[in-house]
Amino acid sequence: MPLTRSFRETVKARVDRDPEFRAGLYAEAVRALLDGDLATAKILLRDFTNATIGFEHLSTRMEMPTKSVMRMLGPNGNPHADNLLRVVSLLGQEAQLSVTVQAKPAPRRRAKHEARELAPA
Repeated sequence: MPLTRSFRETVKARVDRDPEFRAGLYAEAVRALLDGDLATAKILLRDFTNATIGFEHLSTRMEMPTKSVMRMLGPNGNPHADNLLRVVSLLGQEAQLSVTVQAKPAPRRRAKHEARELAPA
């Protein structure tokens, strides 16, 4: 029977050997947060934390108990925005990653009456 690795071990190994993967995992966590998908952002931040600095080190940097930080990023956690943004900032600093945000105007959706006016009669 072949030995298998746990998901956490697989992610950690990939993060350790592949800087692009590490940056991508962090970027996806931030993107999910900015898109308002808190559940996905917490999962990705938890995976990133486990694969990089660990919860003990993160909680020391945040000056919070480890269990509180773990609960905050857990499935039922409801972190305050200041704590969540602090997690993102500290993880980025520790992994020597930065985030660049680019805002673009969304394509303008035409109102129904405008579409009718443009349609041939």
